[in-house]
Amino acid sequence: VQLQASGGGFVQAGDSLRLSCVVSERGFSAFALGWFRRAPGKGREFVASILWQGTQKYYEDSVRGRFAISKDNARNTVYLQMDNLKPEDTAVYYCAVESDVNTIAGVKTPSAYDYWGPGTQVTVSS
Repeated sequence: VQLQASGGGFVQAGDSLRLSCVVSERGFSAFALGWFRRAPGKGREFVASILWQGTQKYYEDSVRGRFAISKDNARNTVYLQMDNLKPEDTAVYYCAVESDVNTIAGVKTPSAYDYWGPGTQVTVSS
């Protein structure tokens, strides 16, 4: 399973970006797809996730109401719409696939994810 994220960039505070992540595998299926980020000097942090066969979505508290995760199963693609970006959102953003059924806590845990994309840089200036 290969993932490719795109859509990152350099923006001003208050701007928006839309990240996309395409999963390159025919007949792809999974439990959840997630977005994580790693800011300079910090560990990998959960941002948002969505169940691949359902509609449930989960968000980290600091992005709730500003970010929206969505998916297109026919295109094997997951999106992250990021609005009202803040300098503290600056990070490398990664998409990931969780293959096996898990708990709500599990979909927020990086170690539960099996496949990762290479990441896309998001930089927000003040």
